[in-house]
Amino acid sequence: MKNVALHSLGCKVNRYETDVMGQKLQESGYKIVSFDEKADVYIINTCSVTAIADHKSRQMIHRAKKKNPEAVVVACGCYVETDMENAKQNESIDIIVGNNKKTDIVTILDEYFADIEKEKDQEIDKCLGRQSVTDINAPGQEYEKMFLKHMPGHTRAYIKIQDGCNQFCSYCIIPYARGRIRSREEADILEEVKSLAAEGCREIVLTGIHVSSYGVDRGEPELLNLLQELNKIEGIDRIRLSSLEPRVITEKMAKGMAALEKVCPHFHLSLQSGSNDTLKRMNRHYTAEEYMESVRLLREVYDRPAITTDVIVGFPGETEETYEESRAFCEAINFYEMHVFKYSQRKGTVAAKMKDQLTDKEKTRRSAILLDMTKEQSKAYREYFVGKTEKILWEDYETIDGKRYLIGHTTRYIRVAVSCEDEKRCGAGSGLISENTITGFLTDDTLRI
Repeated sequence: MKNVALHSLGCKVNRYETDVMGQKLQESGYKIVSFDEKADVYIINTCSVTAIADHKSRQMIHRAKKKNPEAVVVACGCYVETDMENAKQNESIDIIVGNNKKTDIVTILDEYFADIEKEKDQEIDKCLGRQSVTDINAPGQEYEKMFLKHMPGHTRAYIKIQDGCNQFCSYCIIPYARGRIRSREEADILEEVKSLAAEGCREIVLTGIHVSSYGVDRGEPELLNLLQELNKIEGIDRIRLSSLEPRVITEKMAKGMAALEKVCPHFHLSLQSGSNDTLKRMNRHYTAEEYMESVRLLREVYDRPAITTDVIVGFPGETEETYEESRAFCEAINFYEMHVFKYSQRKGTVAAKMKDQLTDKEKTRRSAILLDMTKEQSKAYREYFVGKTEKILWEDYETIDGKRYLIGHTTRYIRVAVSCEDEKRCGAGSGLISENTITGFLTDDTLRI
């Protein structure tokens, strides 16, 4: 039996795929251990969304080889897809696995170890590295079938419903790493969710590289229909969606989701900039006014929905005036949370060749302003719920300032804690939903009952 340690970087799609790989390996006789332990095999599911993500991916690869120089290090995912030549030359990598080959991880490893045994017999010193990569951007690529049989967490599971992206935003490398959109069959999704519900899963998060395009490759959008079918599954109490494009929030979509009692009033609408000039150069396919309308539609059908977003600062050519437009727009929307990113130059993208690249110092200054804003907006949003009674899905235990708490989330994904000194409440454990009155703040990002 060989020990395998897995580590996932980046998005929820990577996390899902890592869970499935771990499951397949375990079923095939491999023992899964912590990434901090000495293992025979280290699998790093890499990310390449920013230059920092690339750097972190390389760090984890080197860290694994340093921990056990004799281990087999497998690098898979977006970093190796977008920087294949450097990955091939990286002496810490033994096996490269592309984004449409992760489901074959057991076969890839078994064949690798079989080759090592053959080479030992032939007294060959070093096994040559193995590559398992397809051209992810070649026509006719199909959705890579994966099925999560067991829930990796206590209450929540990520469900991958599609892969790939056709948007080609001028700053983004991901369409080159993930290929064109490919939607998963609805029947497979429903079967997976029913299986997880039988294991005690209470909440699912639908994820993908471009969730809004689900079904488009088959002729028309199918996301609302999928939500309607998932809403019928017994045992599932909550359905969340990962990042959505604002244009998918039409009146029909907003009202359709609001009619489904299990869809949570928590939406991540990707913005990137509140300036139309910047949005156009980013090749985003909407205007600030259209984004505002999407938010209005959600707030019309939901009571105080939690709306979160991503914002990029320091995009090439972003002037002080266009930055101020974006800042003022974010202030007017009044998000629950903003994830603020400094523009990262990605080789191979249109934006990397644009003129008027900003200094890191200026990007940092602009980022700090938005980070201060989101801190205040988030605090104000949470404060509204102090004194209110909310349904909380209790998930796991955590130690904060030396004391033990049970942690959960409301439907709007507000984090809540209950002290384990209150044995009646804390003893209920994870996986239960209860109605409780919020009494105040435990920490800046955690309320308490």
